[in-house]
Amino acid sequence: MQISDSVVLAGTVNGKIAFAEMIKSIPEAATVPQPLFIDFGGIDVATASYLRESVFALKSYLRTKSSSYYPVVANANANVWDELSVIANAKNDVIVTCELSDDDATTNVELVGKLDPKQRMTFELVLKFDEVDANSLMEEFGESEKTKSTTAWNNRLASLASRGIIREFTKGRSKYYRPLLMERVHGN
Repeated sequence: MQISDSVVLAGTVNGKIAFAEMIKSIPEAATVPQPLFIDFGGIDVATASYLRESVFALKSYLRTKSSSYYPVVANANANVWDELSVIANAKNDVIVTCELSDDDATTNVELVGKLDPKQRMTFELVLKFDEVDANSLMEEFGESEKTKSTTAWNNRLASLASRGIIREFTKGRSKYYRPLLMERVHGN
């Protein structure tokens, strides 16, 4: 989705208006979890207050609804990226960014914000194995991580999915997780 026709996006009120417009333009419910690209191509400046009330509000809204869509900021320039970082750090949150081509290919995938060491390690395992569940992580890494049950792994995976940086799928009663975007993600 294109964020705006303006090259400067500023202010809390404008961010709230953009949030409402984004909600209206989200396609009907997706059948499988997938990224929802918010395209900042052509945007010169987006203030932290604008991003907080639009992009981060959208991410929170979609995760609260357990939506199949996971917002990804696409084509943000360095100025916008810096403002995203300000909000991510202030909110102790993270968001996925990338470059998106006209044919929907993603490159330069990065996380904006910080993960604690356990979340970072779990996130890296999801990227490494492409598809994981709590049981497989417990079997493979439980001893080295000194975890005695799948609960810790369930909690870590669910937390990453609720933060919108990995996708959650269901097979019967089981949940499994996959990277949001398939290209290797770089931390900030």
